[in-house]
Amino acid sequence: MTAASRTWRALDSAAGGLALDLGLYAVSATFAAVTAATSTLPPHRAWGSVAAGGYLLAALLVGGQLLARGRRPGLAGITARWTVTGLAWATAALLPLALQSAQRASGRTDRAQEEVVVVEHAGIRLAEQGTPYLGHDAIAALPADERLLGYTPYQPGMALFGLPRAGVEAWWTDSRVWFALVTALVLAIAVGALRGAGRRWAGRPGAAAVLRGVQAATVLPVCALTLATGGDDLPVLALCLLALAFAAAGRPGAAGVAVGLAGALKLFAWPVALVLVFWGATRRAGRRVALGALGLPLLALVPALLVDRDALAENVLRFPLGHGLVTSPAQSPFPGHLIATALPAGRVVAAALLVAVGVAIAVRLLRRPPGTAAATALICGYGLLAAILLMPATRFGYLLYPLALLVWAPALAGPPATVSPDSPTWARPRA
Repeated sequence: MTAASRTWRALDSAAGGLALDLGLYAVSATFAAVTAATSTLPPHRAWGSVAAGGYLLAALLVGGQLLARGRRPGLAGITARWTVTGLAWATAALLPLALQSAQRASGRTDRAQEEVVVVEHAGIRLAEQGTPYLGHDAIAALPADERLLGYTPYQPGMALFGLPRAGVEAWWTDSRVWFALVTALVLAIAVGALRGAGRRWAGRPGAAAVLRGVQAATVLPVCALTLATGGDDLPVLALCLLALAFAAAGRPGAAGVAVGLAGALKLFAWPVALVLVFWGATRRAGRRVALGALGLPLLALVPALLVDRDALAENVLRFPLGHGLVTSPAQSPFPGHLIATALPAGRVVAAALLVAVGVAIAVRLLRRPPGTAAATALICGYGLLAAILLMPATRFGYLLYPLALLVWAPALAGPPATVSPDSPTWARPRA
């Protein structure tokens, strides 16, 4: 065990996990309050004004649990911690989401981020035209200030969340409502998969580690804020966590299907799919994982390809690569963006660093493929963190992926996978 792992375990287990719970909710309440007071984005300010109270309530409840820990242990146990987590998610993410959806349905135009509108327009086009994408000429015909919203830089499956809006305009057809429902359902299945693998639930990391992983995907401010104001990343993240949970439970086929569904929604899941294929190879199940992990995203592309392949290329290739009619406004001040904008030939330098990280990860996978779900989650988490920091155009909110994956890893820990002696040498994990 590394020094970092020992430090995390000590911090995570202090006062039965309640110390870190208190810190999480207290810091989150502060973040939400600062967001409400200083953010320049109206949906973010609206989120912060509601979420701050939810986080504060959760922090007060944890304070009460700490006081009652010696006298009434049941109030400070794992079940009570799950209850507080559920309350925190309901008040810091679901309540702001419901309020903003209702206000938007009543005519407020400043109660959703652009991705909500983009997904809903994609769903309407899918219902009416058979493809969620507008072609180059159709986007060019839009007014200049509307062309950005004409692009749908997601995989075709994301448009399914916009389909309810094609039928009726109401608060419950807001795409964020469906993002939240799917996220909750998928996380519940993931927890069930880990609970079914009893050895992981009964002992350490056990239920406490699973709870911490769920907190990272729900009540962590970067996740709660994203779900309440935009939300498209949360189902993708939840499906990736489900895939890793299936891997930990020894179900490679199901892991491939789960991450394949994520990849049919957004490109961010594709690196996770690739690493899971290498994990599958250590169990002589690489093809089973790849069938779902790579097959489902490719299958999702077929209808859009048949209807209008140029529109597909314009949205999922040219625009993300910076060759669309407009460029993405994503530009958080991470190293990649600073290098790209501050140095001569900065974009080339940033791209070279990104490629170097990719090559390093590829060499790691070829020489030492991950033999456990926990190792897979760590590779995915650190790899995505490096990529997000080095991409010239990225968003602060994308950090929810590596943060949740890294915190999810201890919940997946278990005995190393048994590798068949018939497995190729390169597919055998090394210590």
